[in-house]
Amino acid sequence: MLFAVLFTDKPGCAELRARHLQPHIQWVRENQGRVLVAGSLRTEPEAVAKGGLWIVEAASRQEVEELMQTDPFHVCGLRQSWEILHWRKALDQKVLV
Repeated sequence: MLFAVLFTDKPGCAELRARHLQPHIQWVRENQGRVLVAGSLRTEPEAVAKGGLWIVEAASRQEVEELMQTDPFHVCGLRQSWEILHWRKALDQKVLV
């Protein structure tokens, strides 16, 4: 199954995000078999990220939750909240990044 995960970061945590960014990116690389797409969400291209979005392939919502708990951004306390939604592609095509 595919899931969309929407993250909201705690306000005022730009330094915390910056400090854990490289471990987080490495974690995403190591988990790219399940985290198919990952990226930050911003109000403007150069603004500090306010959260993130993942597309995850997993057998269950619980598997997604367990995976999230190992992400350095989660471990360091950056995430304020998140929402896990079932996701279905509208067209059968690859996601362009």
